[in-house]
Amino acid sequence: MTTSEFAPGLLPLREELLRHGNNHSSSTHAWEALADGIDWHQPTSSACWLASARTVSVVIPARQVGYSLPTALDALDAQHHKHEFEVIVVDDASTDDTAHVAARHRVVDRLVRLPQRMGAATARNVGTALATGQTVLYLDGDMVIPPHVITDVATRATDTSVLVGFRHNLRYEVHSQDPAILGRIPNLAADHRVVWRPPPNTTLPYSGITLPEPLDGRPLDDTHDFIDLGYGQSYYDWDLPRMVVTALVAVPRAAVLDVGGFDPDFGRLGWGMEDTYLGACLIAAGLLVIPLRQAVGFHLDPPDAAEQWQHKLAGWPHTLARYRDLLELPVPRGRTHAFTASMSELLTHCEGRP
Repeated sequence: MTTSEFAPGLLPLREELLRHGNNHSSSTHAWEALADGIDWHQPTSSACWLASARTVSVVIPARQVGYSLPTALDALDAQHHKHEFEVIVVDDASTDDTAHVAARHRVVDRLVRLPQRMGAATARNVGTALATGQTVLYLDGDMVIPPHVITDVATRATDTSVLVGFRHNLRYEVHSQDPAILGRIPNLAADHRVVWRPPPNTTLPYSGITLPEPLDGRPLDDTHDFIDLGYGQSYYDWDLPRMVVTALVAVPRAAVLDVGGFDPDFGRLGWGMEDTYLGACLIAAGLLVIPLRQAVGFHLDPPDAAEQWQHKLAGWPHTLARYRDLLELPVPRGRTHAFTASMSELLTHCEGRP
C-alpha cells in the first residue's frame, strides 16, 4: 500500500484502536427488544423476524479441502433460512478434487479458481468482490455449521457490526468415521476464545507475555462477550482484533471494501493474521465486534493435521511481523474503487463458472 491509499491525517492504526470501545450492549438489547423474546445468543427459527433480514453471501476460500468440502456444503444446503443466500467458492489452485466437489454441488452459485496459489486472503478478496449480499459470511471450507446459522447472521447483521462465530475442532479420525456429523451439536467451549489453557513458563507469541502458573482462562465470559476488550484492552494474550477469526465471521461487505479487503501479503508470507488485521481495520472504522454464542461449527481436521499445524506455526512469526508493521500505518480508508479494480484485473486470469 502506498501513502496515497490512506486517508490523510489519520493516526497509526495502533493508536486509532485505542480510541474505540466495544460496548455493544445497546445493539444486542435493541435487537432482543424487537425479536419477541428471543435472546441474542439463541438459535433463530426460520420464521423469526425475517422482514428485516439482510442479504447474505457466503464466501469460502478453498485449498486442498476435498476431504471436508462436501460436508461443509451439505450443511449450507441444509440451512433453514427462508430467504435466498449465495455461496461463492474460491479455489486457491488446489491439486485435489476441491474444484470438482464445488462445481457439482447444487448449493454453490459461483466457483472461481485462482491461476496459482495466492493464499486465503486473496481468495476471500475475490469472493468479496463477486459477492452481492449486504453481509459477507466468511466460512472456511472445513467448517460445518448448524442449520440456524445463516438466519442468526441475516437477522442480526448491521452496517456497523462484526458478528463472530466459533469452532469445535474434530480430529480426522473422528469425523471421517461419522456419517451423521450434520446431526451433531458442536460444543462452544471447544473454542480457545471460550476456554483457554495456555502453557505456563512459555512465551506467548502474540503478546510476548509469559504466564508463571497454569491458567484456566475464560476469554469470552471474562470480557463480557468482548465488551471489555475495547480501547486497546487485552485479556492476557488476547485482544479484540484477535477475536475476529475468519473460520466463521460475518461482516458488512461495504465496510470490507472501504478498508481494501484482506492484505494479500499475509498469504505470501505464511499463515494467519490477515483476519486479525482486517478486524483491526474494521474496529478502527467504528465497527463493533459481537459474538454469537449459538453460531458454533465443527472444524474438520485434515488427515495430516499435526504436520499442517507445525507448518503454520513456522510461518506465523513472518505474518505477525507484517501485522505489527501495518499497525504503525494509518487505517486504510476509501479503497473501494482501488479494491474493485484490482479484483477485476485478477478475475481476468481466473477460471470459473458464472
